[in-house]
Amino acid sequence: MKKLFAQPMCYMLILISVFPYALKAQTKQEYSNLTDAIFAGSKLRGKQGPASVNWINGGQKYSYIAGEEIRSMEPATLKDEVVFSKNGLTFPGTKKPFDYESFQWSHDSKHLVFKSDFRPIYRKSGIADYYIYDLGTKQLKQAAKDARTAELSPDGKKVGIERKGNMYVYDFATGKEKQLTNDATGENAIFNGHYDWVYEEEFGQAQAWNWSPDNKYIAYWQFDERKVPDFEMTNFEGHHSNIVHISIPQVGDENPKVQIGVADVATGKKIWLKPDETGDFYIPRIYWTSNPDVLAMMTLNREQNHMKLYFFNVKTGEHHVVLEEKNTTWVAIFDFYTNVNDMVYFPEKSKEFFWVSDRSGYYHIYRYGYDGKLINQVTQGNWDMIKVSGINPQTKSIYYLSAESSGLAQEFYSIKFDGSDKKKLSDGAGFHDINMSPDTKYYIDKYSNISTPTHVALCDDSGKALKMLEDNQAVAAYLQVHAYSAPELFKVKTSDGASLDAYMIKPFNFDPQKKYPVVLTIYGGPESHAVYNQFSANGWQQWLAQNGYIVVDLNNRGISNYGSAFLKIGYKQLGKYESNDFAETAQYMNTLPFVDKGNIAIMGTSYGGYSTVYTLLTHPGVFKAGLANSAGSDWRLYDDIYTERYMGLAKENAAGYDASSTLTYAKDLQDHLLLIHSMSDDNVHPANTMQLLTALTTAGKDADLRIYPKGAHGAAYDLASYVLIENVNFQYLEKYLKGNNNLPNLNAKK
Repeated sequence: MKKLFAQPMCYMLILISVFPYALKAQTKQEYSNLTDAIFAGSKLRGKQGPASVNWINGGQKYSYIAGEEIRSMEPATLKDEVVFSKNGLTFPGTKKPFDYESFQWSHDSKHLVFKSDFRPIYRKSGIADYYIYDLGTKQLKQAAKDARTAELSPDGKKVGIERKGNMYVYDFATGKEKQLTNDATGENAIFNGHYDWVYEEEFGQAQAWNWSPDNKYIAYWQFDERKVPDFEMTNFEGHHSNIVHISIPQVGDENPKVQIGVADVATGKKIWLKPDETGDFYIPRIYWTSNPDVLAMMTLNREQNHMKLYFFNVKTGEHHVVLEEKNTTWVAIFDFYTNVNDMVYFPEKSKEFFWVSDRSGYYHIYRYGYDGKLINQVTQGNWDMIKVSGINPQTKSIYYLSAESSGLAQEFYSIKFDGSDKKKLSDGAGFHDINMSPDTKYYIDKYSNISTPTHVALCDDSGKALKMLEDNQAVAAYLQVHAYSAPELFKVKTSDGASLDAYMIKPFNFDPQKKYPVVLTIYGGPESHAVYNQFSANGWQQWLAQNGYIVVDLNNRGISNYGSAFLKIGYKQLGKYESNDFAETAQYMNTLPFVDKGNIAIMGTSYGGYSTVYTLLTHPGVFKAGLANSAGSDWRLYDDIYTERYMGLAKENAAGYDASSTLTYAKDLQDHLLLIHSMSDDNVHPANTMQLLTALTTAGKDADLRIYPKGAHGAAYDLASYVLIENVNFQYLEKYLKGNNNLPNLNAKK
């Protein structure tokens, strides 16, 4: 009864907040320029609830950042208080005001570990200084300088540190640092405790070591990069160009040799954990189990379609396989795009674990004993379980997000270990993102749908809303006076029978008697997701709508949350089904009476750039123009972990690689093509664009090219460069979709 009462009251607040959308667009203010529209994105996003949430005291409280303070909230009492303020605090031994980029809590919730002076390396990693703050004494001490990572031991008495490829531990009691490894020989040689470029990028983690729960051990990855090919980038800044060297294995190249070591923190004794695999294989994840001396290690073969989960005794090295999974495509161990870090879960104080598999054709949770025997399938049905948010061994309950109602939704459920008593906890159709306390008693629900800006609520484990943390009335007020076009959901039926979810954003002051050009803004890569029933805060798309364009995006085949058949149809043939779906969506738009038939463009970045070029070349004449930023051209040029996961090995799928390469179809270019790339892109290397240009030139085909040397992946390197690139994109659309040649001079004095 309380659940049914509390949540509809929360939903009434949502309805009230979006009522202003009913006002006529004619009375509302429009953007003065593109920069204004881009900045409007933050106004449309609004506040996202408490920032940098960390659950502490076992889940009885959570901390969050508010200005200069770190505050805590106690859900049981709704008591909110300051736990840390940097006002008046200086770096130890100096008068310099203390500042930091991020922080973590100790397991005892009595200490804070601050990361300061962060210097980025790859997408997630970097060098920083680390400081420990004692909440009791209010003392700040430096724990590590110039470290890649640092983390308090679970009991808060020591700090594990990785610096220059070696592992260290600092003991607060003695005030001394102990070196645990001393065999690092260099960044492109042998190193411990941090990932190389390809592991960090494609397995999605930055810290390559873990404390054991009992504080006794540190388990760490060791990499040997000596045979991995060297990738060079030229930094053209300065008097003499600087060559940047990174070890990155591309398709077919030799991978780093990887092994897991475990160091006894007290004695310094080390042991290497050696699985049964030989040759080329990956170790993407390790997990400490509830057995103090047992570490779980996950291995994948190079094709990534055969996973083994080992249990290792870290004292003796004895090991055995507890779970093995094979797939005709790939075995997923995480999902970058839906923010899923793990597919296996080891609850504390339990001799059971849970594995997420698509063996049934949909991703579901499976329950195993530590003996490796399947106990039961927990969730089941013709829908995908997306993410496990919490596990409570005491109540034998699992909390998870799923797409049960629709591939457009992300909704929150609970279920018992044995698959019984399933309950839907989230109310209101749309997109829910959940941050749950480790004891599963409370969670923060960040929710929106197409007509509802983000709402953030604190709830208990029954789904009852305890407090509305953010209702974004400011967004509703902004929409009362500013023009906005909300996405409209629709479906596209392809010629081969697929049903695709899509949305269109119509121009401001839309007139169904007029005809408008269309822009497809796409990504389309495997396991990603484009269209949700979620509030849109994209200022670029709103700028296009203001200027008379219809903006379209869709969940093409290869997208997650529609089952494995939909997701994995493009295995070993990337580009084929995505391009078909983009082209048929454009052809569908051409049938609508308010579309300026034939005046359609397609644009995207990264995989979206690849999809743009591939679609233009394999479906010539469907689009008038394509705008491709940081586009791949031939999958042999991309890193091996990502590519071989979806394309298989090149030596076994040569025809598939040829068919998926844009170079193969360069002679078929009919439409206008803008290529944008950075010479400092370590992800999609500029060789992709250079080889495509060569293929086009050899075929007598022309393309427009913009090179931004300093930028990384995506080409932009600051706000000014981002705005410039978007202005270039906009003028390209104006020229080729509207025939507007009287365009503003972007270099004119402002």
